[in-house]
Amino acid sequence: MPCEFSQKQKERIAKQLDKSLGPEYLSVRAGFGSTQLTYVEGWMIISLANKIFGFDGWSSEIKSMTEEYCETNDGKTSVGYTCVCRVTLRSGAYKEDVGFGSADNQKMKGPAVEKAKKEAATDALKRALRQFGNALGNCCYDKEYIKNVRKQTGFKKVSFDVKKILKTTDLIENKENFDVSVSFSQDNDISDL
Repeated sequence: MPCEFSQKQKERIAKQLDKSLGPEYLSVRAGFGSTQLTYVEGWMIISLANKIFGFDGWSSEIKSMTEEYCETNDGKTSVGYTCVCRVTLRSGAYKEDVGFGSADNQKMKGPAVEKAKKEAATDALKRALRQFGNALGNCCYDKEYIKNVRKQTGFKKVSFDVKKILKTTDLIENKENFDVSVSFSQDNDISDL
């Protein structure tokens, strides 16, 4: 049975989701031709969703996983899968999207299928989560933002609204009881905190 977020939680969540991600959350990889693609890694999106919605404030479900192709040439296997993933908030609101994953020219079929399925599931999860807002990756589709944030990561001065960037301290609800100077080492015991 759905459990609504409190009004205070809804306001905090909406405010955080509206912010674009700071450069520390983004990665870049080569795209088609000579383009570069800016994206958020799967583990980072999951971490952000946990921080924004709470670890028990959302869940994901694979609705389908479909083999699109499986070819073997000269003893090498190439496979491609599509995956449909649903992300549901504890309020009952949900978003779905499709992702794709592939593994090409692999020596063994088993690892190729595993890689392609994981890639498809991660892609679908990220695409579903981004529909909730900028802080979960939707900002990566804003060309002007990407242009500006790339300048930021290059340590050049840019004029864009820094207040709209989600920073680590934005995710801390009780800032007065949070000591940012705490560091962990082998000698630290979590009970000491």
